[in-house]
Amino acid sequence: MTSPFIPSSYPDLSPISGVTLAAANCGIRYKDRPDLLVAQFCDGTTVAGVFTTSLTASAPVEACRQSLKSGKAGALVVNSGNSNAFTGKHGVASVLRITEAAATSFGRKPTEIFTASTGVIGEKLPDEKITSALGTLSFSDNAWSDAARAIMTTDTYPKMATRSATIGGKIVTINGIAKGSGMIAPDMATMLAFVFTDAAIAHPQLQSMLAAANEKTFNCISVDGDTSTSDTLLLFATGKAGNAAGDCNDFQRALTELLHELALHVVRDGEGAEKFVTITVTGAEHARAARTIGMSIANSPLVKTALAASDANWGRIVMAVGKAGQKADRDALAIKIGGVSVARNGEADPAYKESMIAAHMQGREIHIEVDVGIGSGSATIYTCDLTHRYIDINGSYRT
Repeated sequence: MTSPFIPSSYPDLSPISGVTLAAANCGIRYKDRPDLLVAQFCDGTTVAGVFTTSLTASAPVEACRQSLKSGKAGALVVNSGNSNAFTGKHGVASVLRITEAAATSFGRKPTEIFTASTGVIGEKLPDEKITSALGTLSFSDNAWSDAARAIMTTDTYPKMATRSATIGGKIVTINGIAKGSGMIAPDMATMLAFVFTDAAIAHPQLQSMLAAANEKTFNCISVDGDTSTSDTLLLFATGKAGNAAGDCNDFQRALTELLHELALHVVRDGEGAEKFVTITVTGAEHARAARTIGMSIANSPLVKTALAASDANWGRIVMAVGKAGQKADRDALAIKIGGVSVARNGEADPAYKESMIAAHMQGREIHIEVDVGIGSGSATIYTCDLTHRYIDINGSYRT
């Protein structure tokens, strides 16, 4: 069953000079769709990345952290169906075999090969299926849709976005793909997201810009409150646009917009989601506090199930604010749903009637505003409802 938010059309992603892509099925878990993505990069490609803060991070995540230190990239190898997480020494060895095989195939150093895996946790990765496929791949500079589909697990549609920016008088292109549907509560990244640009940007600056953009995008979404072991966001810059070093403000804007679009696709395709929810928190002590309060609301099963039932039970929002562990003035708390004041000055708004927001609650897009009456901190968080289909999907995930 597809998401009710599936796009009516997909963006047309132009080739990125210095990037070629290949997708294939190597039978890791899925038999009828691609489960392997490989991207090759030209000499001189720089890379930036952010990863899960989970203390049970996968072997590919740990390997990418080490490879990122050089700031150079030659290829990317991604599989779906098996996350290669919590697989002990076997997991470490499988990543080493993949990076060495890819390095040999593409004439690069093993430390320039980045890998990522997504899927079931705790099962050993049959890496021989990946390494044996490397020599059979057919590369193209325009296989973006195939690449986006190859990294999907429970996603119901591929997630793609593109932007352009200007650096030093040169127009540069940015393309991105992502996957994610469940186990979504990013903390420094998303499930898997890969961004490619022809801009010439040195690793340190690229890393700084990616981290800043990520904080405003993927770190502001949640589907179910669970942070994955495999969260990986990588940005590759080939330098083929030929721009000189210059003001990168426009690139920062475009990168943030692109990640924001991908992040919202992840929420809209949340497992079993029927409603897309925007939560705006104001009046917090600072921005970080506002984000924490927003996430407390977004991750509350009571709030999410009420939304699924189109029930305007705003008392559950009050509860979620109170448990967030951040300063909030109970007697100044104000809540709006669909732009209608339902509570203010720490109590129900005397003018409020539930019929005023009934139509809004029945809709696909829900807007919640909360002011906690402390300071000027604000944040916007995006989430979805929690339906019985989430149970159905995850109850049968391995079968």
